[in-house]
Amino acid sequence: MSAHLFGLTDRTFAYSHSLGRNEFAGTGFRNPMDVAITADGTTYVVNRSREDRPDGLRISIVTLDEQYISEFASHGEGDGQFIWPSSIALDDKNNVYVSDEWLNRITIFDKDGEYLGKWGNTGTGDGELNHPAGIAIIGDTLVLTDSQNHRVQKFGLDGTFKGKFGGPGNGQSQFNLPWGISIDRNGLVYVADWRNDRVQQFNMDGEWQATFGQSGTNVGQFKRPASVCTDEDGDIYVADWQNNRVQILSADGRFVAQLRGDHVLSQWGREKLISNPDMLRQRAIAFANDSGNFEREFAQPCAVKIDHQGRLVVVENWSGRIQVYQKTREPMLV
Repeated sequence: MSAHLFGLTDRTFAYSHSLGRNEFAGTGFRNPMDVAITADGTTYVVNRSREDRPDGLRISIVTLDEQYISEFASHGEGDGQFIWPSSIALDDKNNVYVSDEWLNRITIFDKDGEYLGKWGNTGTGDGELNHPAGIAIIGDTLVLTDSQNHRVQKFGLDGTFKGKFGGPGNGQSQFNLPWGISIDRNGLVYVADWRNDRVQQFNMDGEWQATFGQSGTNVGQFKRPASVCTDEDGDIYVADWQNNRVQILSADGRFVAQLRGDHVLSQWGREKLISNPDMLRQRAIAFANDSGNFEREFAQPCAVKIDHQGRLVVVENWSGRIQVYQKTREPMLV
């Protein structure tokens, strides 16, 4: 269910389904961070796992209707390994690019998970990285939030430095630990300015265009926004991480709707419960205590993406799952 500010929009957002369950291997996810989706629906999920259980770190390949395909990568510092994987993006050939905050590098795989290469060096100079977080690709250019350098950098897909913009601060065109990043169909760059509790919009040359939001818990305000994306209508979706919600804004930044989560047990989740009677009993007790609200609602939504069917995909770090919503443009009273 979504809450709306009537008079601004006729859009509604209906919950479709969920996929995933908390798992350290195979079917399910463990502390997922981000997702990338191909035109045919193949979905790559970055699992960061926990520092005490690094065996759960991997990239899962699934579909949004919960078909498990395979997984690749592991914890470590070697080729094709990660310590703190943060974001994922695909190029025109569906090669897979993953950022690593700890190792300060980008690692590249083919669509089947075969290691292709890596690039990135630690530092503060042009082309150097300090905790790269969000990444996005348009054509032959990769843009990333160089989080602890408080800037955005642009690279060729081979790691060639192309430019930068931003700097530390809370003014226009400045950042404080920027996290998520995306590029819309018009080439506008959106940055989730995490510690400044706002989203900033730029053109590809790094020229500031607009700022959306401020600190707070009311609609149109944010508390540590972690991810941002847009759809074909220009609507802006923000993973409002510490407010445990997703907010939708119009192209000019007006509040449209907020989503709090509507999770219904996924197929993988049902299969696990059927095979674990004790877990089934514990879940029944939890539902009796809070009517299932805790399980239904978002828990640390950390990434938002729009798939090629126009569906909103919300990744939840804490709950190890993904919730999917369908947008409609038909007016509807709620």
